Order: sequence, then C-alpha cells, then structure tokens
Amino acid sequence: MKSALSDRQALWAFVLGCLAVTAGVCAHLPMFAMARGMHYHLAGMPMTSLMIGGMGLILGGLGVAAYGLLPRNLSTHRLSTANIVVSAPEDAPLGLSHFALMLVLVIALVVDVMKPAALGFAVPGMKSEYGVAKSTASLVAFFALVGTVVGSVVWGFLADIYGRKATILLSAVFFVGTAICGAMPSLAWNIGMCFMMGAAAGGMLPVTYALLAEMMPTRHRGWALVMVGGLGAVGGYFAASGASALWQATYSWRILFLLNLPTGLLLVLLGVFIPESAKFLIARGRTDEAEAVMRRFGATARRVRAEPDPERPAYQALTGLHLWGKLCALSLAALCWGLINFGLML
Repeated sequence: MKSALSDRQALWAFVLGCLAVTAGVCAHLPMFAMARGMHYHLAGMPMTSLMIGGMGLILGGLGVAAYGLLPRNLSTHRLSTANIVVSAPEDAPLGLSHFALMLVLVIALVVDVMKPAALGFAVPGMKSEYGVAKSTASLVAFFALVGTVVGSVVWGFLADIYGRKATILLSAVFFVGTAICGAMPSLAWNIGMCFMMGAAAGGMLPVTYALLAEMMPTRHRGWALVMVGGLGAVGGYFAASGASALWQATYSWRILFLLNLPTGLLLVLLGVFIPESAKFLIARGRTDEAEAVMRRFGATARRVRAEPDPERPAYQALTGLHLWGKLCALSLAALCWGLINFGLML
C-alpha cells in the first residue's frame, strides 16, 4: 500500500512537471509570433518578463518531473538489485510485444537523432541572424555534442539505478524544455540550451539500446538492435531535412528547435507503451508487475553469484592489458567515426 501510494504521488509529480515545462515553453511563443514581420529575427531583442517567468517554470518543472520519475530510496534500490540480471533466454520466441516495443523505440530514436541532425540545417541561419563568424556559430554544435557525451555517462548511470523507462521519459521532458532555443534572442542562451538538448539526446540513445537488449532473446538481439538503430538514424535525418525543407524558408531556422515541443510531448505519450524495467519493479517491491513484464517478453530474472564458484567459472571483468587494449582500440574507432559522421553532418 505504501509503495502504491508513493508511485501514485510520483506519477502526479511527473505530470505536473510536464505541464510546467510545457507552459514555460509556451510563454516564449508570443515573442516568436511578434517577430513574424521580421522573418522571425529575434537577435538583440530584450527578454520579456513572461519569457523569464517561463524559464523559471521550465527549470522548476524539470526538477518536479525528475522527482516524480526517480525513486528516492537510492541506497536501498542499489543494494536490492546489485546482483540481479534480467534477460530473455536464447530460444525465447518473438511475439507481438517485441515488435511493438521495436516500433516504439524506432520512433523514439527518430526523435532523438533528429535533434543533433537539425543543427546542420540551423547553424547557417543562426550565423546569419546573429551576425557572428562561422567559428563562433560552430560553438552551438560543439556544446551540443559535448552534451551528448555528458548525457551518455549520466543517463547510463541513472538507467542502471532507476530503470530504463524513467530515463527515456526524462529525456523527453528535456526535449520539451529545450524547444525555447527557437525563441532565444541571445546566442549564448542558445548554446546553453543546446548543451541540455545534447545531453538528453546522448543520454536516451544508449538507454534505448539497453532496454531493447534486455527484452530481446539472445539470438534475435543482434539484428533487432541493428534494424532499430538503422531505422532510427535514417528516420531522424529524414525528419530533420524534411522539416528544414518544408518550414525553414517560412519560419526561419528557429522552427527546427520549436519542433522539440511536439516531438518531446509525443515521446512522453509513447511512454505508455514502453515497459518498465523488470529490475526496477523488483527493487520497488512490485513483483507481480515485474513478472507480468517478463512473461510478455519471455524474460527471466536471476541472481548473479557474489563470489565465483570454482566448479562453475563465470565471466570475469577485463583487467590489465586486455582492458586497456580494448579500451584504446574502441576509443580510437569511436573518435574516427564521430569525426566523420558529425563532421559530414555539420
């Protein structure tokens, strides 16, 4: 009863947080609408009291939404799930739940990839409107990509503790809040907000893959991850370029950021179809719900031995040269891929 009451209060906190963030973004729209006669050029215009109040609503709403999503009993949660592993057996059949989850996560990745992809179409317009050098305008993309690195680390840490669904929804709320980039008269504010947008985008990406890997049977995991990732990437680039082609000539580059509002809210609504992590449910004492989720996806929960059994050797963590060799090789590959991918895109 106590757990159910706590979860109900958390749900209302998340809903109120979403409403506050949405209201804060809407408080910036009058400024955008008033600039219609100037082709939506806002550079140099003063921030209105309504916009400042809206920013306060966004910051407060993000805090309230995070409070509702993330459980408070951190130490208890970590101890109770430290040695629990949830995974689907190799021979588990694919069902409608698996394909529905893949579809929802493809849509989530389209929204996620669309955010950094839109920078390539927005930066030229920002350079022109703010009257800055190309090197200065590139700071927008630079801080957005720095945000993806920070977000990947922070969100990955939170997802292991609080569950996959909560962190995906937290990214969605951040997307909604960063829609105000489309109404910011200052380049400095845009750079700061793009850092937040990058953190949410970079954070959601690995969490999405982790959720899919947790729910998919082993023999289907490889092609499912590749297909979902590929469709999400292609769809994200297509959405960004399509939005630019359709609306940027009329509403300027700012429309590409304002689209964070409807797409972020779409992700929040899709959260209804994203299953909660069984590991999170077990830690919260919601065993029946955890078993229902595992039955839907053919997954099982098991406890990992605290100490290795000599008669049943388990996989050991990499150490020494093996660890540093793989780390250096993968880091070099990631740097090369990032340089080519984001360099070409931007």
